[in-house]
Amino acid sequence: MNTTPAPLCSGFESPIGLSRRKALQSFGMGLGSLALADLMAAEQRSENPASKIQDPPARAKRVIFLFQAGGPSQLDLYDWKPKLKADQGKELPASIRMGQRLTAMSGNQASLPLVGTPFKMEQHGDSGAWINSDTLPHISGIADDLCFIKSMHTEAINHGPGVTFMQTGSQFPGRPSMGAWLDFGLGTMNRDLPSFVVMVTKNKGGQPLVSRLWGSGFLPGKYDGVRFRADKDAILYLNSPPGINRANRRKVLDRLRELHEMQLEETGDPALETRIAQYEMAFNMQQSIPEVTDLSDEPESTFKLYGDDAKKPGTFAANCLLARRLAERDVRFIQLYHQGWDQHGGLPGGIRTQCRETDQASAALVTDLKNRGLLEDTLVIWGGEFGRTSYCQGRFNSGNFGRDHHGRCFTVWMAGGGSKAGSSYGATDDYSYNIAENPVHIHDFHATILHLLGIDHERLTFKYQGRHFRLTDVHGKVVKGALA
Repeated sequence: MNTTPAPLCSGFESPIGLSRRKALQSFGMGLGSLALADLMAAEQRSENPASKIQDPPARAKRVIFLFQAGGPSQLDLYDWKPKLKADQGKELPASIRMGQRLTAMSGNQASLPLVGTPFKMEQHGDSGAWINSDTLPHISGIADDLCFIKSMHTEAINHGPGVTFMQTGSQFPGRPSMGAWLDFGLGTMNRDLPSFVVMVTKNKGGQPLVSRLWGSGFLPGKYDGVRFRADKDAILYLNSPPGINRANRRKVLDRLRELHEMQLEETGDPALETRIAQYEMAFNMQQSIPEVTDLSDEPESTFKLYGDDAKKPGTFAANCLLARRLAERDVRFIQLYHQGWDQHGGLPGGIRTQCRETDQASAALVTDLKNRGLLEDTLVIWGGEFGRTSYCQGRFNSGNFGRDHHGRCFTVWMAGGGSKAGSSYGATDDYSYNIAENPVHIHDFHATILHLLGIDHERLTFKYQGRHFRLTDVHGKVVKGALA
């Protein structure tokens, strides 16, 4: 029986395989093609935005974001508060809280006792940066390479909105991630590797991380981050099936390309060009991915620098080393996630564990990039979605306590890429509860990152549902005090 559907009417093609161009040309005596022409012109403008967005001279070519998921305690790592230590056990003053909202986890406490850090805080380097000497000895050693921003703040008070805000510029899901914006705006710097790579420390507990955090949102899907796994296949579905060698794969792609080019000539559909490019990238990655993820060619001195964990696939240290290898090969945006900083209880022990897993490798990455001449144009970022409270969550115990979420102020640091080495920007009050000087909102932080990459954050936009969106929404100003 003939199951082929009949044409809609004489002179029209079957809807099966009908392209958007063909359909619109056939609609309304060709009026649809006028709409298509305008739509495709807009797409082409969006696909090539770099000429419109680059204004300041670029200081950085690439970004490595060491994201510490869960909310690292600024009080116990970088923001030394001797008065908080002296007032330990006293109630959080009402003049400091000023009626600000708390989370449901500590908002019902009858008492909010202050608790200082149990760790040894000392000044380091010529810059005199205050850093926890007990648990961050390696980061302490690179203090003069770092630019601390101690006055970060966010409206987010819970992890989901907080992480989403830091990664996408919005607390609500659906926006493009920072890496996707950069790939869209600046394009790739290589033809053999993804422009945006994501790695997550293996077997870490904590708040869940979902793929939309490195997704492209309403941007074309090709700007999604590509996650590298700590397994024999770093990227799923990349390898050819058994029995298909590289020569045969090349022949298949060549024939497929010819068919696509014939269809492209007939329809002019830009999606076909994207598909051809993706097939070619996948073919190139079949060789480039095994090469870049194979650490066996690294000398023993490198593993000594990064620590013993660097030999264990999927650890934060191994991911930091792999990030350096990707930076050498001009991957534009490299995102590392490390979970476990959500210390509502048992903070002293939890901080020690987290720092043991991240301190040496974080410092090693900065040092390694610097030794190879890559730090000058690579921006390294360390930070989480918010900070922690200066008061104790739950019952007060100076030896074993927890801290709740705190978005009013927290600390991040940057290194390289045009950031101001050996500096500290912004300040908090005596209890690290409110900002005392130079507040930096997440939109300001994003604007500064884009500025260092040579992008005017107000001009990197994408029109979606009738509105021009950008990473910094309708806010953001460059933090000039953090620039070299």
